[in-house]
Amino acid sequence: MDLLVTPFSTNGFMLQALIAGILVSIACAIAGTFVILRGLAFIGDALGHGVLPGIAVAILVGFPGIIGAAIGAAFMIGGITLITQRSRLSSDTAIGLLFIGMLSLGVVIVSRSNSFSGDLTRILFGEILGIGIPAILIQLVATVVIAAIAVICARPFLLLSFDPEQAEVAGYSVRLYHNVMLFMIAVTVIVSFQTVGTLLVFGLLIAPAGAGALLARRIEAMMAWAVLFGTLSMYIGLLISYHLNLAAGAAIILVAVVIFFIVFIAQNLRNRRVAHLQEQAHG
Repeated sequence: MDLLVTPFSTNGFMLQALIAGILVSIACAIAGTFVILRGLAFIGDALGHGVLPGIAVAILVGFPGIIGAAIGAAFMIGGITLITQRSRLSSDTAIGLLFIGMLSLGVVIVSRSNSFSGDLTRILFGEILGIGIPAILIQLVATVVIAAIAVICARPFLLLSFDPEQAEVAGYSVRLYHNVMLFMIAVTVIVSFQTVGTLLVFGLLIAPAGAGALLARRIEAMMAWAVLFGTLSMYIGLLISYHLNLAAGAAIILVAVVIFFIVFIAQNLRNRRVAHLQEQAHG
């Protein structure tokens, strides 16, 4: 039991990392549910990488990285909207163009600076073990905002995820609520990068929500499973990193992916068993 509790009870930085991680897990579970249902995994990945130049410029000029992340995300979403509205190109094409363009710009900015070695690691992989109270409070506010958006927009988001035409018939603007959903995902990425980094936040958006989608048929249950799996990933990943001296962010994401595949395999075995029993019953 000491191995499971002592790291958090005797180390303030581990407890703060766990609290921040749970808040990130809740935010990513809510946003990730709609990323999975709406098929927005590509834009989630693009936002996770596309904020890199904004963060890099912000750090170079002495501003907080979160401000640069917000500007980068706004540029990404604005650019995607502009290209899809003013041309015949699909949203996937617009996302792909801006994704690779912003990522390349970020690499160019970083490569031209000699002071980015430590900052680049922090940007890409986060600094969950060095998270402070102010960052936790920012994450708390962001998580509350994300949860509020999900509650207020629950019905249009549900219709948008399964039947956009029905959403229009019900009187909801597909474009408006699609943009609100993108805003919610962007806020999740912008705030969570401080904890798990731009490269790893995508894993927390996809893996827990994906595992939840395998187990649940209702959005509420899917979110609940995603929160549980995300929180477990945080707890187990932090323990592994503490005891084995491994990178915390990467350990957390690896645990989340392992949990997904455990659920995937278990569900497939269960489905095969149910199918076999049905065959025997009808045979």
